[in-house]
Amino acid sequence: MRRLVIVESPAKARTIAGYLGDGYEVEASVGHIRDLPQPSELPAEMKKGPFGKFAVDVENGFEPYYVVDADKKKKVTELKRALKEADELYLATDEDREGEAIAWHLLQTLQPTVPVKRMVFHEITREAIQRALEATRDIDAHMVDAQETRRILDRLYGYEVSPVLWRKVRAGLSAGRVQSVATRMVVERERERMAFRSASYWDVQADLSAQDPASAAAQRFTTRLVSVDGARVATGRDFADTGQLTERAAALGAGLVRLDEAAATAVAQGLRAAGAQGLAVTSVETKPYSRKPAAPFTTSTLQQEASRKLGSSARQTMRTAQSLYENGWITYMRTDSVSLSQQAVSAARSQAAQLYGAEYVAEKPRTYASKAKNAQEAHEAIRPAGDVFRTPAQVAGQLRGEEFRLYEMIWQRTVASQMADARGSTATVRIGGSVDVVAPAGAPAGEGTSPTGTLRPGAHQVELSASGTVITFRGFLAAYEEGRDEERHGSGDAERRLPQLEQGQRVDVLAASADGHETSPPPRYTEASLVKALEERGIGRPSTYAATIATISDRGYVWRRGTALVPSWLAFAVVRLLEEHFDHLVDYDFTAEMEDDLDRIASGSEDRRAWLSRFYFGTDGAGGSAAAGGGAGGGAPSPAGRTGLKPLVEHLGDIDARGVNSLDVGEGITLRVGRYGPYLEIPPAEGAPEGAEPQRASVPDDLAPDELTPAKARELLETAGDGERELGTDPATGRTVVTRAGRFGPYVTEVLEDGAPKSAKPRTASLFKSMQLQTVGLDEALKLLSLPRLVGTDPATGEEITAQNGRYGPYLKKGTDSRSLTSEDQLFEVTLEEALALYAEPKRGRGGRAAAAPLRELGTDPVSGSPVVVKEGRFGPYVTDGTTNATLRTADTVEAVTLERAAELLAEKRAKGPAKGTKGGAKTGARAGAKTATKRAPRASTTRSTPAGG
Repeated sequence: MRRLVIVESPAKARTIAGYLGDGYEVEASVGHIRDLPQPSELPAEMKKGPFGKFAVDVENGFEPYYVVDADKKKKVTELKRALKEADELYLATDEDREGEAIAWHLLQTLQPTVPVKRMVFHEITREAIQRALEATRDIDAHMVDAQETRRILDRLYGYEVSPVLWRKVRAGLSAGRVQSVATRMVVERERERMAFRSASYWDVQADLSAQDPASAAAQRFTTRLVSVDGARVATGRDFADTGQLTERAAALGAGLVRLDEAAATAVAQGLRAAGAQGLAVTSVETKPYSRKPAAPFTTSTLQQEASRKLGSSARQTMRTAQSLYENGWITYMRTDSVSLSQQAVSAARSQAAQLYGAEYVAEKPRTYASKAKNAQEAHEAIRPAGDVFRTPAQVAGQLRGEEFRLYEMIWQRTVASQMADARGSTATVRIGGSVDVVAPAGAPAGEGTSPTGTLRPGAHQVELSASGTVITFRGFLAAYEEGRDEERHGSGDAERRLPQLEQGQRVDVLAASADGHETSPPPRYTEASLVKALEERGIGRPSTYAATIATISDRGYVWRRGTALVPSWLAFAVVRLLEEHFDHLVDYDFTAEMEDDLDRIASGSEDRRAWLSRFYFGTDGAGGSAAAGGGAGGGAPSPAGRTGLKPLVEHLGDIDARGVNSLDVGEGITLRVGRYGPYLEIPPAEGAPEGAEPQRASVPDDLAPDELTPAKARELLETAGDGERELGTDPATGRTVVTRAGRFGPYVTEVLEDGAPKSAKPRTASLFKSMQLQTVGLDEALKLLSLPRLVGTDPATGEEITAQNGRYGPYLKKGTDSRSLTSEDQLFEVTLEEALALYAEPKRGRGGRAAAAPLRELGTDPVSGSPVVVKEGRFGPYVTDGTTNATLRTADTVEAVTLERAAELLAEKRAKGPAKGTKGGAKTGARAGAKTATKRAPRASTTRSTPAGG
């Protein structure tokens, strides 16, 4: 008997084939084979019908129209050929919604006549594959429904909301149910930082010495001042983001003292004067300390920890984990579960005992429960594959670089999860005494200062404190310690040893100093902390977080400063528009509820048609659909009276694009998000001539929003110039030449004389990178205004060659053929002979490399009708149809990008719709796609196609 097994990836196919042996043929679908087409790819007769807008018929049960991807037609043909020779078909895609949907699409496309079995496994080992062969099942129709609902939901969301962003913010932007919410979270954190006002406070640090009975020697340790005359010394936690004391701290009144510099300095002087035997131990509190190991990795915690410890992005982590899984090193890497199988628990405990000793193993097997909202626990936690784990030392010769480091971390976390607690003790010591303040300590430092902030000359009772944790048994820490995100207020739980102290024991003051502090704003999100926050709120799925973060980076919504995610001003504009006009679509609870709803659809307790109808058409106030197309279905209804996406978009009203893209900086300065980036604008000064232009200045790309204070904005405006500087008169024209600070950078221009024709335009030229607005002279300006410069005429073709300065730097132009120059100075120096020699060489890119052949040819663009190819460009690989270029996103790869994906990127780049003259090409592409396109088949066909007992 011959059996055909279909998995998603070639690497997975190769690994599994080695375990199955003769009688099995293993093929890879290479991901999805079908998807919703772009509306432009629909057959001509369908474009004006119900599928024309989304490739989904929203009026009739949200019926989708699927097309086999252009680059998968050959693969489908190969699979059909292999199926003809098979006696059984095993669909062995991943056991999640996407994997279940891939299996269903394969079933619908291949239309097998042989028995079909759904085969699932969570690790690629010989034992796991054999177990999977013995425990096959049918395709889970409800899981397919949930995936299909998510796909249609994303299509509706993106196609309805993204065009609003194109019209009101910037062309080429996108909106999505998870990416938009993630962007909002990053923007809201930056808003908190922008509104933050720091507060200053002082404390005192003292180094003390005490006799340790155990060592019979004096030991030095560090303490901090915690109270003066019984009033607690204020710390950073006592201040709100407004810079004032919190309500709780202010309510303490005289029970809280906010030291200023003078008071802290006076106390430090008093401590130093106390010297030997100046203070005594007032209390010693010792508590036993124990710490449990962290649970094994889920998708989310793996991404977080890899970010903290390995510096890997979520996308890099998932790519590496995918490779480890497909090659049989770890279990399935998309999981919300923290549980381990019995075999895994035994393997972890066995290795812990062998490597660290029996006393390092927990007394009984540990079990863990997920704390994440919406956790799906169909799989195990992520762990090393196999019933016996391979140690990092054993795989060191087979794994390298990122793969080895990630495997090692997974192994460590898994083994540590079954190890004993770390144990020790925590000691808190209080030391007090009287110190003399010999000089006035100053007045209270600003508003909110406690009445006790002023220290009068004389004796004052002070108390200092020190805490330390001593680990006496490392337990699981011998194998692994979990990383931590940045904390706003430092923790006092540092592991440090204190001397053995007793109440009443005298201590010496060795040194004391006053320390000034400023409260810090909330820390920005990192990839790790953003993933954690999304998971805690139940937004999206951990398996999609890598793609979500990659998308908001690619769209220019966030940029990185070290590991921190900083929102761009573009993100501020997008989030503002969404909050003001699509508020519930970026509401955190609403987005999390959608995940709950998808879970109910996956479990069969919610009907996908009814749910999509409520989302798109809205509710009528009683929880029912406000429009036809829903169908019956159970599950919790959407909140009564909620506006659906369709009526929301249809009744948006006028959106003030200028208002959405503007933000008040203060002092009359406005930041605007323009087509070419953010810039500052301030109206002409009072008394300026009528028609005077506002003063403008570009905002540096590396300036974070919370750093754009009114003072900084003034500085940028002043640096950009005072609006205009007269350089002199052009002797050839008699016109005045001036410098100006433009929205897109400094430039020089000429002032037209009174009475000049309205059609006359002044010459302008941007300054070279080597020039400064404040120092450029008339001669330099005239040279700039002389561009483009005629270099000469090509004697072979009769075409003129000119030297020009463009968006991407200096270049030569001959007809439609351009060649880059290496420096701006060459614009005035290059000779005709040098230009001809440059044109005689093979055409080179901007980086100076010879133009290379396309990396891949994808097929014909459905809009332009031109061939689409992948090329290597200055900013990485990109797709082009010869007219429009679109850079590949972070989540795209040269090897995997499809024609449909390329067409989508090109369509986004065009933004304004298809170019003229492409109608025929679009029809041709649609007809070609129509041959393999199908409407969504009734789900009952799954049961008919899959024999009972399969």
